[in-house]
Amino acid sequence: MVLPSTDHQSPITSPPTLAWFGPGKFPLYLAPMAGVSDKIFRQLCKERGADVLVTEFVSAEGVFRRNERTGKYLDFDECERPLGVQLFGGHAKHMAEAARHVIDWVQPDFIDLNFGCPVNKVVAKNGGSALLKDCPALAAVASAVVRAAAPVPVTAKIRIGWDDNSVNAPRVARILEDLGIAAIAVHGRTRAQGYSGTADWDVIGQVAAAVHVPVIGNGDITGAADVARRRVETGIAGVMIGRAAMSSPWIFERIKHELGTGELLPPPKLIKRWALLQRHCELAVEEWQNEENAMRSMRSRLMAYSKGFPGSKALREKFQHVTSLAQLARIATEHLASEHRDGCVALHQAGR
Repeated sequence: MVLPSTDHQSPITSPPTLAWFGPGKFPLYLAPMAGVSDKIFRQLCKERGADVLVTEFVSAEGVFRRNERTGKYLDFDECERPLGVQLFGGHAKHMAEAARHVIDWVQPDFIDLNFGCPVNKVVAKNGGSALLKDCPALAAVASAVVRAAAPVPVTAKIRIGWDDNSVNAPRVARILEDLGIAAIAVHGRTRAQGYSGTADWDVIGQVAAAVHVPVIGNGDITGAADVARRRVETGIAGVMIGRAAMSSPWIFERIKHELGTGELLPPPKLIKRWALLQRHCELAVEEWQNEENAMRSMRSRLMAYSKGFPGSKALREKFQHVTSLAQLARIATEHLASEHRDGCVALHQAGR
């Protein structure tokens, strides 16, 4: 395969337009999360109102070397569109070739560049947020991928900077826009923060003011009130939701309902939450074709779902040992029965 040149050439000044932005549109993205935003979870969120999906991050070196495990992360269904494949890596030519291979293999709607991941094993390979410290290298990667992927759009996700002493997101965003990046998602924390502290939406607003391409704000979004406030304060074109979706995939439809009607949509009833949790596990077992291994892989996900459940501490203890769908069904039956009994007792006492 003959690939376009990956040399850093003259800037592209007119990035392609993404159909999910525009007048009257304000897309809700599901954030790419390693070990979380797999095909099953993406589809559960899509069913519940997520507008744009992004895969878990995919190693460009893995694609470049035809790694079999890497190929699994590229799998998606048509119902997930619009969907982007997120690549990470620090080698411009390999990133460009990986993007071209991904486009040839699975035809995503866009390629997303990971310039934000704070994880040590990614940063150590000069990937993710490491490139925020090296703008020439970041520019070389972005330029190479934009040219290799054309006409498929390329977007990027960044953090506000490496640490408090090097907050450079507006400058990075201008570089990316000049190189043809079509949209920029900004997580409002530095790499040094990881996922601690609070997201700095002032810097996200500065990024939105610095560029003409759509900016997607990310960080501490937990409901419609957050979305409405941040949209007004910062001028963002969309929001990206990560950790809140892990425990509440229905957050997307709740946000849309409240923004559209002004009415607060209550969370699903407990029995419906259990039904979703069990369905997720059933789909995982079907995907793995090995019930015990699938259920072991779902333990951390079950614990995330338990957030906000009555008696969540006791549930998490049980989830740490779950190995089958039947065992999960027993836990669900016992939990629902217990909550029903407690509810009846409370009603009886209130009626005295």
